[in-house]
Amino acid sequence: MSFLTVHHTTTYRYRVPVSLGEHRMMFRPRESHDLRLIRTSLAISPQPTHLRWLHDPFDNSVAVADFEGSTKELRFESTVTLEHFEVFPPEYPLEEYARTYPFRYADEDFPSLGCALARQYPGDRVSKWALQFLDPAESTGTMKVLGAMNRGIQEQFIYTRRVEKGVQTPEETLKFGRGSCRDFAVLMMEAARSLGVAARFVSGYIFSPGCSSPDCSEVDGSAKPTTTGGGATHAWIQAYLPGAGWIDFDPTNCIVGNRNLIRVAVAWAPEHVLPLWGTYAGPANAFLDMDVSVTVTEANG
Repeated sequence: MSFLTVHHTTTYRYRVPVSLGEHRMMFRPRESHDLRLIRTSLAISPQPTHLRWLHDPFDNSVAVADFEGSTKELRFESTVTLEHFEVFPPEYPLEEYARTYPFRYADEDFPSLGCALARQYPGDRVSKWALQFLDPAESTGTMKVLGAMNRGIQEQFIYTRRVEKGVQTPEETLKFGRGSCRDFAVLMMEAARSLGVAARFVSGYIFSPGCSSPDCSEVDGSAKPTTTGGGATHAWIQAYLPGAGWIDFDPTNCIVGNRNLIRVAVAWAPEHVLPLWGTYAGPANAFLDMDVSVTVTEANG
């Protein structure tokens, strides 16, 4: 168990005053059996005329702000203190039929998992890439397959922080051999789906402790000195395995389980879990720049 504080600031600057439209925020972590919110605050400047909260179809918390007037700067500052319970069992309690790959989901699960199984990118390059993690001679443990894929992405690709909007396609990530955490998450999500494993995209934060952190211990017992992806929002995936439920896989850091990971939003695709999006009215060249800062630190309970 640990107490963490997440401080997330985003500032937009404009060359001339612009009129602000509606803005939507996904800053509030998802409370669960392994995460409890203690304190939250959200400061917005200029102050919105109206701020409301809602739950989207995935039960993510979304804040919606409306504005009047014009401004040359828009700033969002979210501070959250939470209690994080690390879950790292040596073996996940999968149902007997799901312990080895391939397996088939129970009929009653298909209506809920249809979108998590549907591939979003055409072509067979990702499918062929995913086959390297199977043992062609015999059936393979399901967790072993996903763990090997998770580790394979970290070992085969170079992490690059990208400021551009959107994500690379899985084919682009395979071609370039590099990508951001978002790109790696989309690649693993699509690869898992190509093998018939239900997967969804996760957006959130990662705690990067200053000391040594054995990020790969759940997979192969190895260790690396620090986590990658701090200083900004982070992305990974969850795979649904009967008996264990949704299990976190972070291919950027070779993490299996929730170690150092703080979930904010989940969805079938990354475009549905943008941390912040909105509109403004002004000249075409009005936008000047944007700053994003995320810090996750240990806190007193």
